[in-house]
Amino acid sequence: MCVENTPPPPSRLTRRGVLAGAAALAGTAAALSASAPPAAASASPGTRGDLVIDGGTLLDPATGEVTEDAVVIIADGIVRAAGSRARTRVPGNTPVLAARGRWVLPGLVEAHIHLNTAAEARDAVLSGATTARSGSTNFYQDIAVRQLADRAPRLAPRLRAAGIFVTPDLGDTILADPDLTPLATLRDGVRSREALRRVVEVNLARGADVIKTRVNERAGLPEQDPLAQVYDRDQLSTVVAAAARGGKGVLCHSYSEQGCHDAVLAGVRSLEHGVYVGERTLRAMRRKGTYFTPTLTAIAGLAESSDPVLAERGRTYLPVLERAVLAAHELGVPLAAGTDSSGGKVDPIGREVELMREAGLPALDAIRTATTGAARLLGLRDRVGRLAPGFAGDALLVDGDPLADVTVLKKPVRVVRSGFAL
Repeated sequence: MCVENTPPPPSRLTRRGVLAGAAALAGTAAALSASAPPAAASASPGTRGDLVIDGGTLLDPATGEVTEDAVVIIADGIVRAAGSRARTRVPGNTPVLAARGRWVLPGLVEAHIHLNTAAEARDAVLSGATTARSGSTNFYQDIAVRQLADRAPRLAPRLRAAGIFVTPDLGDTILADPDLTPLATLRDGVRSREALRRVVEVNLARGADVIKTRVNERAGLPEQDPLAQVYDRDQLSTVVAAAARGGKGVLCHSYSEQGCHDAVLAGVRSLEHGVYVGERTLRAMRRKGTYFTPTLTAIAGLAESSDPVLAERGRTYLPVLERAVLAAHELGVPLAAGTDSSGGKVDPIGREVELMREAGLPALDAIRTATTGAARLLGLRDRVGRLAPGFAGDALLVDGDPLADVTVLKKPVRVVRSGFAL
């Protein structure tokens, strides 16, 4: 059975209702009235802060340059100047955040996270992720969180939303949108070209920035086999082509080597997890510019599971994935840091940087996976990932030299989001 050949749903009339429902699910109304300071609660869209970060040791991940006794000047949420005190004119009457004795870095970029509530969004920011890419949500909550970030930036990371998952079995997500209900009658689920296109079209109509799909089953469910393939290359190519018609890229959940290879040749923008990705696929990724988001944090977390199947899976997968990460780095495959946090628990993106370092990346390159590298993946290379004129006024203050010990990134002393010190 095929999906009816109907036009994409209208975004102008229905998107507002979808966003309102998602906002209620995400708890944004409560966040704006209770969690935020009064100024943030009444803030108009686009409100940004002014701040001087004074006296820290500034690290530029792009160049590796370290500047002692540095000053970062943020006005209206944008960096206006950053450098040594001797070369930087400090304006008067601007709030000052003392940073002497601490290191200052740009806010980190989390390339794979599931944000379903306002509380999770706030936790992500406070853990250092001032920019993020969603790994999908069940009911467009990430689109609502993106709107929250625009209205009150201190409450949520700047977000690239993925909407709902393009997967064979949508489950209760079929209730996320009336325009998806015809898919409930499909005997084999979302597998035909028409059905795959339809889910992508609905996502795009609702305002998704990226599209999320899968090629393998899940590792976090003991009853599933993560190496079992659920979509072939032709089906993945259909998803990629439908997303491309809307000007969007695709991130793809993957584990098996064949699945990874099919996803890369189908044209996905980034490969997620990718435990058993092999050299032939890594070389194809380098040629095509495909990013690798290994989510080491999530795989390491499996090893700590109380479920014996998941624990054994994690213990087996983690060293394999670490070797794949190092091989990717040595071959020149672009890497991006993502924790795959979900279910109400937000892991600090600094943990992913730590695991990148443990996999064998030099400290600066590990830091780049959560700054300049992830920023490029998200299409934000000129806006985030550095503290330089014209970039977003997002910063971390940490106790200690991250080039000597990247673990300091797991517990930032202060976070600055769009010129607001949190």
